[in-house]
Amino acid sequence: MHIQQLKLKNYRNYDDLDILFDDKINLIIGENAQGKTNLMEAIYVLAFTKSHRTPREKELIQWEQEYAKIEGRITKRKQNFPLEIIVSAKGKKAKLNRIEQKRLSDYIGALNVVMFAPEDLTLVKGPPQIRRRFIDMELGQIQPRYIYHLGQYQKVLRQRNHLLKQMQRRDKKDPTMLNVLTDQLIEHAAALLERRFIFLELLRKWARPIHHGISRELEALDIKYDASIEVSEDANKEKIETIYLTKFKEIQEKEIERGTTLIGPHRDDLIFYVNNKDVQTFGSQGQQRTTALSIKLAEIDLIFSEVGEYPILLLDDVLSELDDHRQSHLLNTIQGKVQTFVSTTSVDGINHETLRDAELFRVKNGKVVT
Repeated sequence: MHIQQLKLKNYRNYDDLDILFDDKINLIIGENAQGKTNLMEAIYVLAFTKSHRTPREKELIQWEQEYAKIEGRITKRKQNFPLEIIVSAKGKKAKLNRIEQKRLSDYIGALNVVMFAPEDLTLVKGPPQIRRRFIDMELGQIQPRYIYHLGQYQKVLRQRNHLLKQMQRRDKKDPTMLNVLTDQLIEHAAALLERRFIFLELLRKWARPIHHGISRELEALDIKYDASIEVSEDANKEKIETIYLTKFKEIQEKEIERGTTLIGPHRDDLIFYVNNKDVQTFGSQGQQRTTALSIKLAEIDLIFSEVGEYPILLLDDVLSELDDHRQSHLLNTIQGKVQTFVSTTSVDGINHETLRDAELFRVKNGKVVT
């Protein structure tokens, strides 16, 4: 899988860009604030229909323009097809093979992307919402149905929280509507949790040997799912629904008192262990970085095992954050099998044969020169 061509129109600081890429390594060099990360972000948006940098989509549109457009020509399973994302004040349109998709869940997964940026080093030590977002984005691109359940869950969650706030203020007392929303929430929560457990087992499978290798066979990685309910990872959807229903009945008064939903996938977390120690709390910075790198490299193999092709890898200003050993491990892993985009201000200090044959692009003030 790779991107042959990328076109940008009114996207951030790019007026009009039309660029062809190498199917192996693309090295994007430029000073800060010239457009390197914008270019990487555009590829990410083409895959996920949303930015990894901002929830405010109007920021993607160039100043005083009405819309931003991203077009890409993709090769996947020996077929070529176009993808297109248009962002405007009216909303967002996603086109797959020139056909507008009514649901984003029908679009996501057409292009598989793994991004590794400096902020991903906080995957281990950052707040739980970073790890939940990681699960949602990575699982969503290999199981589009997950995106559907996630969207429905978030919609019902907002409605339920609004009702709980009203009940907290005594504006409403009838629990009938609350029970209806609880049943709807449980249906989607159980579907999300079941899929997350399956994903976590796959992630462990691929991340453990990678981490073992990066740590020079000195460390063993484990990942556990920290759910807001007591449930085993081998529970099926029906069992999870039963557990949720029982728990929601137990805490109904407490939720009304606090005016918010207290359990569910939006409250869950991942815990990483290295040699049986919680690496977030007790791990060194080096161990935390090795864990984050292992998880990101595991994504590549995980997607390949599920999709049958390697995803595109975006390394946005991250190589300079890694020491020589971790740098080499990363580049050795991707060499010759993954289309990779590397952005950096300079190649000084990055000595690896993988980059010697890279296609070179220089970015300056929203212009790209090959």
